[in-house]
Amino acid sequence: MPSKLLIVESPAKAKTLSRYLGKDYTIKASMGHIRDLPSSKLAVDVDQNFLPQYQIIPAKKKAVADLKKAAERANEILLATDPDREGEAIAWHIAHILGNGGAKTPIHRVMFNEITKDAVKLAVNSPGEIDLHKVDAQQARRVLDRLVGYLVSQQLWGVVAKGTSAGRVQSVALRLIVEREEEIEAFVPEEYWNIGALASVETCDPFSVKLVKMAGEEAVVSNGEIAGQITHHLETMPAKLADVRHRTSSQKPQAPFTTSTLQQEAARRLRMGVKRTMSVAQRLYEGTELGEAGAVGLITYMRTDSTRVSPVAVDAARAFVQATYGDKFLSPKARIFTGKKGKRTQDAHEAIRPTSTEYPPAKVKKYLKPEEFRLYELIWNRYMATQMADAKYSGVTVEVAVGEEGGAPAGSDGKKGEAPYLLRAVGRKLIFAGFRTLWGESEKEEGEKKEGDEETTELPDIFYSDAPKAKQPAVGADANVSSVTSEQKFTQPPARYSESMLVKTLDELGIGRPSTYASIIGTIQDRKYVERDEKRKLLPTELGRTVNKILVNEFESVFNVKFTAEMEDALDDVEDGGDWTETVRKFWEPFKEKIDQFKGRKKEIKENVVERTGRTCPSCNKGELIVRFGRFGKFVACDQYPDCKYIEKENGEAKAEPEKIGRECPTCGKGELVKRQGRFGEFISCNRYPKCKHTEEIPGAEKKGPGGNLPDVSIPCPREGCGGTIVAKRTRRGKVFYSCTNWKEKKCDVAFWDLPIEKECPECHYPIRVVKGKNLVCPECKHKEEYVPEDADA
Repeated sequence: MPSKLLIVESPAKAKTLSRYLGKDYTIKASMGHIRDLPSSKLAVDVDQNFLPQYQIIPAKKKAVADLKKAAERANEILLATDPDREGEAIAWHIAHILGNGGAKTPIHRVMFNEITKDAVKLAVNSPGEIDLHKVDAQQARRVLDRLVGYLVSQQLWGVVAKGTSAGRVQSVALRLIVEREEEIEAFVPEEYWNIGALASVETCDPFSVKLVKMAGEEAVVSNGEIAGQITHHLETMPAKLADVRHRTSSQKPQAPFTTSTLQQEAARRLRMGVKRTMSVAQRLYEGTELGEAGAVGLITYMRTDSTRVSPVAVDAARAFVQATYGDKFLSPKARIFTGKKGKRTQDAHEAIRPTSTEYPPAKVKKYLKPEEFRLYELIWNRYMATQMADAKYSGVTVEVAVGEEGGAPAGSDGKKGEAPYLLRAVGRKLIFAGFRTLWGESEKEEGEKKEGDEETTELPDIFYSDAPKAKQPAVGADANVSSVTSEQKFTQPPARYSESMLVKTLDELGIGRPSTYASIIGTIQDRKYVERDEKRKLLPTELGRTVNKILVNEFESVFNVKFTAEMEDALDDVEDGGDWTETVRKFWEPFKEKIDQFKGRKKEIKENVVERTGRTCPSCNKGELIVRFGRFGKFVACDQYPDCKYIEKENGEAKAEPEKIGRECPTCGKGELVKRQGRFGEFISCNRYPKCKHTEEIPGAEKKGPGGNLPDVSIPCPREGCGGTIVAKRTRRGKVFYSCTNWKEKKCDVAFWDLPIEKECPECHYPIRVVKGKNLVCPECKHKEEYVPEDADA
């Protein structure tokens, strides 16, 4: 009988661990957090040292009961939640619920950075205790986020619209996006001209050159008239080869991935969003089925700020590189990477890397989904490249002078010893691939600039240092300039943030933690504060601008980059042993003053942000029509709401009254069900909304947006005495399922994930079976037979 209970966060991780631990272990999953602050109230007692009022998450009561039952049978409980602050806090909550301190069963903490047999065995054989400093740091973050999110959001509801929210970090991310858009709108483009040509020397093929200097100064061509004069001069003046400069350069590989750099490169190279990247990485970490090898954790923990790698892993990577590519491609000595100077990192675990060189991408490709393979290959290549030799390049700069020395170029005076015009071409070629064998150049995003980058062009081989000396053109040789072109350009505004560029900026500014970036970006989009443009760049909506304006005007000291970054440092100090309540108190006292001031000025603030149309309400003839925000965007309504509920459509027509369907609301028993038009099509709800929030989808109704139409299913509920109907529904995430219409009023829990068919089971006579692939399966006795649709032969 198992004597030890090991608790992890996810079933996937539990499945992988079961391969490495014997029958002495029972492995259970908590399914993530099991306790949290209730969303219906502040749940932080500010008068009692900011005491958090945690409760078991309602959806996790069944999981908690399962854990308690398993704990009663165990001689030892091991908590193996994720190795970070959040994982430490989850372990602490589990220990609290299972009776840590008063329980007879000892509870210990185990941590591993990678889910491999050796790492897991080592961890369970040397358990430790929960790190209460980490718990305090996470608790401080949770309390701060609740104080800001709950109290500020509460005020926004009364000023902008219900459902609007603020967050300690998400609002700073929104501010960056809004301010970037304001920069773009305020940008005044300036005209300039690029001058290019083809040049040739002696017998070499023509090559592209660009005007870079005029009389020794940087070439600035501001209008078409000067550009025309320059073009004429370049076509008619004598030219000569002014200089040829050779250089050999080497390039070192970048550090292995942190969470932030993984998110950035996955976006650049794989066109994978931040949220999707973290979801796929989670699967690679927790374990993937690899045929006979079973479930294997392919990468180390994917939430990390550190570039540190264990010496054992470094040695393994070097051995793989040497065996696969040879000594020439192995770096002369092991590369050790450190974080940015002055930047605090969570260094409890390593950089993101493959757990074993036993599983190169090609070997496991057939077992992985396409997105899993692409991300794993990216992580593999980045890590293995770190122990490979530098890439080496041969570079050359060729300059062609046009005109006699001291001559005057168009629009300016000449300068002694300088030619009127200097044209330049920069060439670069790879002479030894080194780490570039695995890690190619990364494509730059729009607006992304790197210092020292020069525009390169293809140059004839005779200009490079490895060409025979006799064939290399001599400096001073006559040159020919032809095909001169002038192109009008305008300076460009800064580019909008992409997901990867926003992640990079947040990371550089020290805002939040990389592990939270996916939820931050997701939240500001879910709240309709930000949307994507045609290039998938982040663009603030009118609602986002309005919310940002209020937050910046009224809470500037909280929602700014400097304060948010300093708060991250304060949380790091808590993890080092600081008092978390004092950290929260220093924030709370000035913040409380701001909240009180906001409450006193709410009417004035609301008036400042309301957009008035200047039109009288046609319904009540008293109010004025104003622009308001709702769940589905902007709309025009009467300012006398709730006394007047007039709402106007986009075309200026009054919104039609909801159509009654002749059924009493099953939830409240007082209202009547009506048809309403929502974002994704028609649906049914109670006419007493928002007092009663009962809603139903209309089976078979035309749907817009994600998910499309629901299947038209209507089957009598098989539960005796229920009287309900099994219909198709959709989860919040858009997944279709099938459940009883009496789930709320009669607590009927009959539900199916697969399509139900009203067809009795021949074994147990259950009236419904479900379609699973090509089979018809009974939900009760699991009897299975081939499924042949009734219209298959039609």
